[in-house]
Amino acid sequence: MVESQRSGCPINLSLEVIGDKWSLLVIRDMMFGNRRHFRELLLGSEEGIASNILADRLQRLTEQGLVSRRPDPTHKQKVIYSLTEPAIQLVPVLAALGSWGRRHLPVSRELSIRAELLERGGPEMWDAFMDELRELHLGTARPDGSRSVLTELREAYFAEVAAVAAETAEAEPVPELGSL
Repeated sequence: MVESQRSGCPINLSLEVIGDKWSLLVIRDMMFGNRRHFRELLLGSEEGIASNILADRLQRLTEQGLVSRRPDPTHKQKVIYSLTEPAIQLVPVLAALGSWGRRHLPVSRELSIRAELLERGGPEMWDAFMDELRELHLGTARPDGSRSVLTELREAYFAEVAAVAAETAEAEPVPELGSL
């Protein structure tokens, strides 16, 4: 799995697989944004990942067994990327990173709402989210009536985006008629 290991420490080994900035962000975008195609990952990146970096990270994540790829049946030249079970099991790690970032860094309201919800929801929400990701990425059926954590997170994000936009619009001065 890991080519050249610096030590057998589990933290070191984990960082050798997912320790660079872009790998976790690609996993994040697949996990929370349900982005499954190269173009979706490229254009949907808040951080502006370059196409060569994205291609490299997708290849590395595939080689490491965190992402799988298969041909897209709707288009000959596209592939669909999916999270594997080891990547899905990163949900608690990403929840903890988001929680830490919310407490210690200057985050934006709209981009931190998902972290807040995952922190409040705790392991019960993380398990439900992992089950949903298994259904989306691995084809494993969830129990009937299961909640959609992805929908909850998406709706909370869009509500925050709308609230921030409304506050910004209220704060902007209305131009006087003569200045139009």
